[in-house]
Amino acid sequence: MVARITTPKSLSETLNYNEHKVRRGVASCIAEKNFLKPLQSMTFYDKLHWFENRNQLNNRAATKTIHISLNFAPGEVLDNLKLSNIAFDYMQRIGFADQPFLIYKHNDAGHPHIHIVSTTIREDGTRINTHNLGRNQSEEARKKIEIKYGLVQAGLQVLPVNKGVTKIEYGRSETKRSIANILTQVINLYNYTSLPELNVILKHFGVIADRGKEDSFTFRNKGLLYRVLDKNGQPHGVPIKASTITGKPTLSYLEKRFEQNKTNRKTLKLLLQQTIVRTLEKHPASLQELIISLRHEKVYSILRQNTEGQIYGITFLDNKNKSVFNGSELGKPYSIGGISKTLSNTQGNYKNQSTPAVSTEIALPSMLDKLLEPTTQNSQTPFTLRKKRKKKNRPGTNPK
Repeated sequence: MVARITTPKSLSETLNYNEHKVRRGVASCIAEKNFLKPLQSMTFYDKLHWFENRNQLNNRAATKTIHISLNFAPGEVLDNLKLSNIAFDYMQRIGFADQPFLIYKHNDAGHPHIHIVSTTIREDGTRINTHNLGRNQSEEARKKIEIKYGLVQAGLQVLPVNKGVTKIEYGRSETKRSIANILTQVINLYNYTSLPELNVILKHFGVIADRGKEDSFTFRNKGLLYRVLDKNGQPHGVPIKASTITGKPTLSYLEKRFEQNKTNRKTLKLLLQQTIVRTLEKHPASLQELIISLRHEKVYSILRQNTEGQIYGITFLDNKNKSVFNGSELGKPYSIGGISKTLSNTQGNYKNQSTPAVSTEIALPSMLDKLLEPTTQNSQTPFTLRKKRKKKNRPGTNPK
């Protein structure tokens, strides 16, 4: 089970996100807790007003809504009763048992998952502290629930790509609404820790977040614009202000998400490392072949080049597990320098190998061992520029 927690600013948008899917027939509200009316007799506005009345008890809190998704492995058979019991158990373990909340079952992805909408404001007007909730209470709850209900453990679980996120086609999509739809999905589902990382994801779906030039009014005032990209990846059309988009994905809001996402990257990092290692163990003949092979695993590689066209970095977008990492953040073996070295060593082993083909597995070292070799290369230096340094004679010694 994988739990994802967000604290959106807009209660109505969060609730409407789930209710809209119910109206489309791709989701259903399967249970409620601590509401006055039974679920079957509640309208959208009954649910909204109940949450709003609770939130009005605290005028100081900046964020009062919590939106949780519990994701289960593909193939797990979970009926509504079991999903509801898991949700009730989870909310009790993270300290929300006495809060009003709604449980939605979504059917628009390749794996079972539920969404829970609740409020952080207690009945007495105090606010439940959500700082490190995902890293502490939620992580502990996840482990116990996996054992109790016999669920696939998070570290062994691979989630499919959410098919609800589709790329914008410039000229064919209504710009503002299309951008809002993509942002709702990406911001809530993906793990990213900076604006450049978020843009790696957004560009994949034909959008870019733009702060403007450093001397511009937008940049100086911490503004943010969203733009659609044309088929060549260039910004096109009229930019849309973040503050006018549903959910208000402004820079200040995103900066809070960056910090929140930093606490939940360990498992995602391990899964991406494993994918890269598995792909390298197939002995790709070149960097381009590696990139193509990773694409089959839903991992997209973005090469960073200088003005002379030389590669100095690589970023990985893991669309399978919803994360983005720079190669150097994964570790030196996964930087462009480390990967180049691994590819070079592998090719050298093939060229120098004189034993029969049947002994290849014995003659070649494990690719995992190769990746874990320490390296002193600077991953920021273009690997095409690296040369061996000549040894200098020390004073008082004779050259050989």
